[in-house]
Amino acid sequence: MAKTQQKSSNAWIYWMIGIVIAAVVIIVVIDRQMSDNSGESVSYEDQPYIGEEDAPVTMIEFYDYLCPHCHDYQEVAIPEIKQKLVDTGKAKLYLINHAFIGDSDKAATFAEVVYQELGNDTFYKFHEHLMSEKVQEAGIFTDEYLKDALGTVVEDDSKIEKVMSAYEDGAGEEALSTDKEIVSDLGVTSTPTLVVDGEIFEGASFEELEKAVDEAAEDQ
Repeated sequence: MAKTQQKSSNAWIYWMIGIVIAAVVIIVVIDRQMSDNSGESVSYEDQPYIGEEDAPVTMIEFYDYLCPHCHDYQEVAIPEIKQKLVDTGKAKLYLINHAFIGDSDKAATFAEVVYQELGNDTFYKFHEHLMSEKVQEAGIFTDEYLKDALGTVVEDDSKIEKVMSAYEDGAGEEALSTDKEIVSDLGVTSTPTLVVDGEIFEGASFEELEKAVDEAAEDQ
């Protein structure tokens, strides 16, 4: 058990070191207009999430479907977060786009349509699938690619066509615009980023995240 915990902790540390190194090498310039950001004004209405609706603590994961570190995060960190924080009822985790790499906004918009048309559970299955693909090349998110990706989690052709029709009509664009507003309000500048009850999490281990969630619960 001790070795397993150590391995998990090391994975978190290595992942965070990789994020820091990437941040030094790749500078993403985003206009940050607010020096003192707060999550108090953030509306979570119509946002996909995993966990219990009445969980005491609200977390957000900001991600980009073309971000390689987001794919690593989905593989390394999310299972532990889900098992120990979400499934236990301590927190719910909202999934909000920060689409700024290449044409990742197309995948983000399409995923929003999946959520709107087919619901939370199907959205998360689709989200997991895109993250498991570990795609990193711009231009990959064609309509055909996204349709095929949806087909891996939805067997009903009529449901797939329903999503495709809504997507072609521009559904999902307003939702993505809302996500961009939340990104700006909270001052999020990179992906993946975690937010715990309106505060950007800057720790480097799961233990620190768990402590932040516990402290947020105590402040309720």
